[in-house]
Amino acid sequence: MSDKKKFIRDSVYGDIRLNEFEVRIMDMPQFQRLRRIKQLGLISLIYPGATHTRFEHCVGTMHLGSKLSEELELDSDEIELIRASGLLHDIGHGPFSHVSEGVLSVPHEELSKFVITKTSMRDLLEEKFDVDEIVDIINGKGRLGPIVSGELDVDRMDYLLRDSHNTGVSYGIIDYERLISNLTLDDGLILDIKGVQAAEGALVSRYFMYPSVYQHHTTRIVNTMFRRALKRIIDEGIIDENDIYKYDDTDIISLFRSCEDNYAKDIMYRLDNRIVPKRVKTIRLDNFKFPEKMYKIKAEELRKAEKEIAEDYGLDKDYVFINIAEYPRFDEMKTQVSVEGKLYPLTEISNIIGALSKARFNIPDISVYVPEEEKSKFEKFKLENYLDLPEIDREKFHGIHYDQIKLF
Repeated sequence: MSDKKKFIRDSVYGDIRLNEFEVRIMDMPQFQRLRRIKQLGLISLIYPGATHTRFEHCVGTMHLGSKLSEELELDSDEIELIRASGLLHDIGHGPFSHVSEGVLSVPHEELSKFVITKTSMRDLLEEKFDVDEIVDIINGKGRLGPIVSGELDVDRMDYLLRDSHNTGVSYGIIDYERLISNLTLDDGLILDIKGVQAAEGALVSRYFMYPSVYQHHTTRIVNTMFRRALKRIIDEGIIDENDIYKYDDTDIISLFRSCEDNYAKDIMYRLDNRIVPKRVKTIRLDNFKFPEKMYKIKAEELRKAEKEIAEDYGLDKDYVFINIAEYPRFDEMKTQVSVEGKLYPLTEISNIIGALSKARFNIPDISVYVPEEEKSKFEKFKLENYLDLPEIDREKFHGIHYDQIKLF
């Protein structure tokens, strides 16, 4: 077979080269479905330009994986394996990407494994690759896994760049070329000391993209609304969650709009017309002595509190939403840095990253949302009457303020 190079024009990197086998992978229906899966789910309700798809992101991840593999001087077979793994790493994502994943019992990596190993995609891939090797890389396993799924991986580099480009939020612009040129592969990806400034930039970018885009207060409520409706139709057997990898965004929108379940239909009407509940209470997690304790509150406790709030204020319990912002993980902080032949965690090398590690709980919060027309009822609302919240730290402000000074 001729291996003539083809190109795809990408909005972030320009022309990206593809070989004919990669084109065949992309032409499979399992991959074409990704054109109809928005990368940022419902965030286009907040940032209208955020309509980019998993298709673009997977192509971009392949491209950066290839650049990093060449920098690491991998052999040609390994480079092709990394390119294929980057291309396929999100093949199992459900509709609206991570939004639907929030109610599924299996992560998208498991669904990707299923698509790669149990569908017609396997027949194609086995012409050239061992599918188990691709699955391992997607899950960060083995020597090559950290390139696609690790602490400072090409997946993360691409989505920061791409999400920033499409939302218009400038925080996500990172010096990926500097990062790539200063990474080596040993027991994981090791960052040379010369790349620390670029890594600091990437971490600071993520730190600011978290509240501005990924955990924006409106992002969180529209995601919560969608998830509640999706869980309803899964629980009622209207769709089987094991088949979620077959659906795209339009399938779910159409299903909701014509659904026999009135709640799912109403939620879709509200999302279609941007009728979004409003916050009536917000408590930043940095107010608590031990903010991590917020993430030990179980979903059943939140649902119970929502029900009690609804009863006390005369609302429908399905339209009261308590949401805790996602845990600010920032796994890149664990990256190992090489200094004169010795390895140190990035948090020890960089004061900025050390301060970020402490300051990451400045941003997330717990919020209560209700329909806008009910907001006036909640002027004296106290969340602690409904949830067992951690102890408030009256002295914490001074330490946090100091850490922020260190950042800037």
